[in-house]
Amino acid sequence: MKTKNLLLVTVIILGLGSLLTSCSKKEGCTDITAENFSAEAEKDDGSCIYEEDEPNNPEEKDPITVSDNTGTTTWTKDNVYLLDGFVFVNSGDVLTIEPGTVIKGKPGTGASASALIVTRGAQINACGTASNPIIFTFEADPLDGSVGMTTTGQWGGLMLLGSARLNTVPATQNIEGIPTSETRGSYGGTNDNDNSGSLCYVSIRHGGTDIGAGNEINGLTLGGVGAATSIHHIEVVANADDGVEFFGGAPNLKHILVSNVLDDSFDYDQGFRGKGQFWVAIENANSDRGGEHDGGTSPEDGLPYATPVIYNATYIGNGASRAITFRDNAGGEYHNTVFHNFGKGIDIEDLATGEDSKARLDAGELVLADIVLSSVGSNNIVDNNGTDLSGHTNISGISTSAAGITTTNPIPSTSLGTGTASADTWYDNVTYLGAFDANGTNWAQGWTLTFQ
Repeated sequence: MKTKNLLLVTVIILGLGSLLTSCSKKEGCTDITAENFSAEAEKDDGSCIYEEDEPNNPEEKDPITVSDNTGTTTWTKDNVYLLDGFVFVNSGDVLTIEPGTVIKGKPGTGASASALIVTRGAQINACGTASNPIIFTFEADPLDGSVGMTTTGQWGGLMLLGSARLNTVPATQNIEGIPTSETRGSYGGTNDNDNSGSLCYVSIRHGGTDIGAGNEINGLTLGGVGAATSIHHIEVVANADDGVEFFGGAPNLKHILVSNVLDDSFDYDQGFRGKGQFWVAIENANSDRGGEHDGGTSPEDGLPYATPVIYNATYIGNGASRAITFRDNAGGEYHNTVFHNFGKGIDIEDLATGEDSKARLDAGELVLADIVLSSVGSNNIVDNNGTDLSGHTNISGISTSAAGITTTNPIPSTSLGTGTASADTWYDNVTYLGAFDANGTNWAQGWTLTFQ
């Protein structure tokens, strides 16, 4: 109570005790002698609660159910939006989502699965903040921290589909996770600078429902997404399939956290050629690889090759899984990166005939530089026959130092050495190893479920 004792006694003597009892927020606010006097309160009915005092709590409102398509619209933080089935942002439409907005997906599998799909020619502008992230989760999530990290497959996920190049035949495909009968699920084209909008400070939780025959939806699916799309500060947590999966295209992603997914943390295919920095994978006992990196599907040696360039990753395994597999003619580069607590390290496919990922290594299109392999059980860097490749020309700066990190604290306890910064100005100019500076802070703290 903010009113002075003397004032309280005076009010009681005057027989106004009932008024005081009703003042649940600003007792004494209608008394001109009170230190919290407010002229606006004098116009009140005595409750001392008026409109601007009411908290913004969207959970107290009935959710707004969205089905089929969104149209061009803005979703606001004072509402909860409920996805009922596959919900599309159709070509030509723009979906804007305010910071702090909660989007929930209804449960269901197969044709009843729920997901948000941004189609070719559409855009999403969903940028939260560190203090007000945008959250995608399932309908029954109370958002009070009571849902565990092992709760997966409760809804679908988020998909962005663009018109950037794939290396498939035909050049357009239908995205994994959506029935082939749905024409709005197509992706791919000729524009590597395609713009699907922006995503930042977004947490995608407890998704990956099965649409049939072991075909689950990834947490964040990027199909043919172009380089003009802005994606940073994204969390995918407790997904039943992959965390982030790239199907071709050239999107660039920075500050990405994948934790506690049941398949691969980062998966690419069909000629993915984007950039990445500050990627984090945190596995649990049921997770698969840190990275499954495939070059092509049909054909496997299709052009353009998969050659993404990734700096400053930290992948933390479960003690039994493999850090990365390169296969199906995949290339790619990892620089200034830490792989910790994996049963096996990095394997690179080397076939008896035809092109393969070993051919990409020989051609300088697969590069491993300034890498820490910490607590990796066996086969640190090998081909699929177990042959040691650690001395290859395009593999350099390999260390087996102890990283001094854990799943709950991924910041190294001490410096792990110095790497080489990229000359490309898209990357932050840092030379430490891993996604976190030993002398810095956890950039995922607070806005993610993983690091609340």
